Amino acid sequence: MQLDLGPDPRTAALRRMQAALIARFGRIVRPPEKRRAPEWVLVHGVIGAQTKTVASNASTDALLAEYESWDAVAAAGVADLEARLHRQTFPSVAAERLKACLNAIVAERGSVALRHLSNLPTGEAMAWLERLPGVARKNSAGVMNASTFERRAMVIDGHHRRIMQRMGMVPAKADTARTYDTLMPLVPKEWSAADMDEHHLLLKKLGQTECRPRAPRCGDCPVRADCATGTSRAP
Repeated sequence: MQLDLGPDPRTAALRRMQAALIARFGRIVRPPEKRRAPEWVLVHGVIGAQTKTVASNASTDALLAEYESWDAVAAAGVADLEARLHRQTFPSVAAERLKACLNAIVAERGSVALRHLSNLPTGEAMAWLERLPGVARKNSAGVMNASTFERRAMVIDGHHRRIMQRMGMVPAKADTARTYDTLMPLVPKEWSAADMDEHHLLLKKLGQTECRPRAPRCGDCPVRADCATGTSRAP
């Protein structure tokens, strides 16, 4: 017989964290008009390695504006794509990954379209995406959560993962996939897809300001009371 140990205390910590981050930074809510098509979100993620979001936004918009369809982008040469991805930190890598990813979709689906994912459970849809070249857990979750699909999937970037590790919410060396698998069962049941999106954006803000990679400012951190690292440090 399995004992019922009650709710995981980390779920309550996530609720407190959300309230504390909103109190510090205000609401960060993605308006409906900012939810892009899933294909746009996929391309944005594939080309976005180590590149600021603003630059990747501009590159993704520019590709669609110039080629007019993702099928035309898929048919373009790698050299042409590289020239148009000059804003990216690694344009040659971004071009090769994008070409491979879009061509894989065309080979399986006949065109660059992700409509079929709307008929799949979130986990199955993410697994399908992660079979594509250049697509890992952060990107698959982003397609499901931040696009017009608006599914309950937590996007985990480097800031988010680092903070969860420091807080003791996930193992210290957990990669993105393990962080996602650990956190998803802990997410409060009442949180919508939009709540999860806001949680990610708030943690990203925290990582950019207080919980920096090399010199975290624990003394002024709004979630210090629930952080294993923060509470172990002298004020």
